[in-house]
Amino acid sequence: MRFRAAVLRSYDTRFGVEELILNAGPADGEILVRIAGCGMCRTDLVVRSSSGRTPLPAVLGHEGSGVVVETGGPDTGLRAGDHVVLSFDSCGHCRNCIGAAPAYCDSFASLNLFGGRPEGAARLTDASGGELAPRWFGQSSFAEYAIVRARNAVRVDPSLPVELLGPLGCGFLTGAGAVFNSFGVGPGDTVAVFGAGAVGLAAVMAADAAGAVTVAIDRYPERLAVAERLGATPLHAASSGLPERIQRLTDGGAQYALDTTGSARLINDALLSLRPTGHLGLVARLRTELPLRPGTLDRGRRISHICEGDAVPALLIPRLTELWQAERFPFDQLIRTYPLADINEAERDCDAGRVVKPVLIPEGTGG
Repeated sequence: MRFRAAVLRSYDTRFGVEELILNAGPADGEILVRIAGCGMCRTDLVVRSSSGRTPLPAVLGHEGSGVVVETGGPDTGLRAGDHVVLSFDSCGHCRNCIGAAPAYCDSFASLNLFGGRPEGAARLTDASGGELAPRWFGQSSFAEYAIVRARNAVRVDPSLPVELLGPLGCGFLTGAGAVFNSFGVGPGDTVAVFGAGAVGLAAVMAADAAGAVTVAIDRYPERLAVAERLGATPLHAASSGLPERIQRLTDGGAQYALDTTGSARLINDALLSLRPTGHLGLVARLRTELPLRPGTLDRGRRISHICEGDAVPALLIPRLTELWQAERFPFDQLIRTYPLADINEAERDCDAGRVVKPVLIPEGTGG
């Protein structure tokens, strides 16, 4: 079959929308999905600075959602017509996958970041017959169609706006999962969120839904205004005495802090804003050494890295859609849609902080 997709051909060029050819349908355990929408995540964009570790040319996109068109084999648990959200890939049989921690799959990097499943090679080609890299994050959903392992797909209520649900498979899943799973936030707890982008604002919404007192820190006034509307007290990242301000707002220090920025200065401020035994979670990938100021890890404070919100997507995504239906997780307020043809405009707006979560729509117009 032929369909259109956004292709990245080199690390220093823009995306180009091309006609591609899928040379084989879904194999055993796979599904073919007609993509209704796909969120653009920072992880898609950092491919440009991945030092060549992500093979190109490739179709990126890993926050897809859509409708199942065809299934491969009898054991997918899905059928044509099902609405699904697509999430990250995992092997399903390593110790961590068996232990309900698929985000820490032994093969996570190879399956998601560095080329995908080798059995998917050569099935996707361009109009001249040139091969594209296997599936990005198990889906490659900057496209009209995607071949996906059924393991990656979560069935959702067909009454929901499927074109907007894709970010629940990664960005929103990560922020909300950090709050619900990694921290176990409950009523009256205190949370400081550093960075009010898609992941940080998902954490703000989840903390508010859990009944926590939340402070949001960012450099963009527009994003702080959104965080305040979602229930957080806003603080500018350049404020002097940031740890002390957070301690006053949280009655002696936050129990939990989430850093989405990767900034060494803000990570140190986050640690110092914690009360004794407080927990700081990092979701950004650190690319340099992290110097810590004296005293940051005193009094039982601890720091850990959180991948994909410690989530089992099949459990957390339905929880998030239920919260949205109850008007307690209004993620749709963070989304701006773009036609797939406008992917480069969406990337520019994302880089400039003009949009929290771009969602690309393969057909129709953005809004």
